[in-house]
Amino acid sequence: MIILNEKQPPPPYASSPTSSVHNAPPPPPPFEHRRSVPRLDGLPANIILHIVNGMFPTSTVDATIHRKTLYWLEMSLRLVSRGMYIACMHTLRSVYLTSYAQLIKPPYTSDPFPLVASPDSISPVLSPGNRETRVLDLFIALKVREDVWMDETELHLERDESFKDLFDLMQPRSRTEDLVAQYGTELGLITLSAPARETPVPIHFAKLSVNFSPRSLGLVLLSCGQKRTIVECYRERNEKLEVGAKRLVKELERWSKSD
Repeated sequence: MIILNEKQPPPPYASSPTSSVHNAPPPPPPFEHRRSVPRLDGLPANIILHIVNGMFPTSTVDATIHRKTLYWLEMSLRLVSRGMYIACMHTLRSVYLTSYAQLIKPPYTSDPFPLVASPDSISPVLSPGNRETRVLDLFIALKVREDVWMDETELHLERDESFKDLFDLMQPRSRTEDLVAQYGTELGLITLSAPARETPVPIHFAKLSVNFSPRSLGLVLLSCGQKRTIVECYRERNEKLEVGAKRLVKELERWSKSD
């Protein structure tokens, strides 16, 4: 008698020659076909927005908890996914838009969400084509931290110079750029979408920026990796931004005809 110590592997599965493909037995594990697990990114936008709004406590009126929740949305939750980012920014902009508008210095105007939007933007939330929208987002990032830090300790002093930089320079400059885009598009001098080929006019708005100072305005063009000022005009102190933007566009029209 011969005793085998090693176990022999079982014979391979063999299908019956008369069996069809539809009657064939399922393959052995690991199984190839698995049910797809629902993902957060796959939820509709309105459901994700409802989830974000549900993060705020409803049974308490403590403003400190509310501000900490807004801080968490800005610093953590919006970084989870694309859909969560869109929902969080929608909530944050809605909450802080009034505070932002109250800090606009007259006679300056503000419109972080103008009707003129760049078609090249992947999303008006992820990549806003409007310059002032980015300033609003910077204000939100600064404001949520300042509010929470003031709640944490009485020794924290709000940094007024940070808001001063935003509303003395960045807000009026970005608003002027949006106005130049609006007026220049109406005259066919500026295009919001990238042209198929390089032409002097219309100019792609992404290549333009504004030099803003109390007494002068300048339109800067980015060409071949270098910036150059193509038009300049004077500016009255405390002049409305719309007046200066129209003056810049008129100078741009003269430049386009002479170039």
